[in-house]
Amino acid sequence: MTVELVKVEDNGAIRTLTLNSPANRNALSMLLLQELARGLEDASADTGVRAIVLTGSGTVFCSGADLSERDASAPNLLPEILTSIARSRAPVIARVNGHARGGGLGLIAIADMAVAPASSTFAFSEVRVGVAPAMILVPALRVTARRFLARMTLTGEQFSADDAVHGGLLTAVVADERELDDWVDRETASLLKSAPGAVAATKALLASLPDADWAPGLSMAKERSAELFAGPEATEGMDAFRTKRRPAWDATTR
Repeated sequence: MTVELVKVEDNGAIRTLTLNSPANRNALSMLLLQELARGLEDASADTGVRAIVLTGSGTVFCSGADLSERDASAPNLLPEILTSIARSRAPVIARVNGHARGGGLGLIAIADMAVAPASSTFAFSEVRVGVAPAMILVPALRVTARRFLARMTLTGEQFSADDAVHGGLLTAVVADERELDDWVDRETASLLKSAPGAVAATKALLASLPDADWAPGLSMAKERSAELFAGPEATEGMDAFRTKRRPAWDATTR
């Protein structure tokens, strides 16, 4: 029987992708990366998916690269996966179920939101095995304080969930796994109340505007804003507000 290295589950409009290789602490093996790439591609192509939750099985979210696979000539799918998460139409929430190392921190950094229990620990461990966190630095530099990132990547030392949230790597820290689920449930419910096209547009702007110069960035934002205000979601949303009803895109059960 073939084991699914990435489990795919749907709960209404929420799709959960679970790294399911606890025997090697959800290390990013070639096979796991292939399954994760397919899972993200399928989720992005499915217009019924309004949010993606990325989590892990066991007590470790992701231990980083699978060090048993050292063939440098093998194609590395991590850049493709990071790009897929960044360009995903649906927001991605990293439900960090436990400890994370190396490439696992890249998945956390590129997610739109990330939450972890207080007991989880983190490390950019690459320098401890003689390499640099090159690809991980690309998303990490977008969300974390540079001084924090320099210290952690240059030393490879372990840091806490509280350190991670203060440094910008995490959105929130919760007490335990029950609160982890409560936090994810609250945020996904909020996403289901929001217009999917507007969410996708906002996600794209969050990704592109930091790299744009001031004047071109304002010009791009002005043009996109005008398009959205003239679109059907704005018409529906404003009419729903005026008539005190739920807009058509609200997929919550309440």
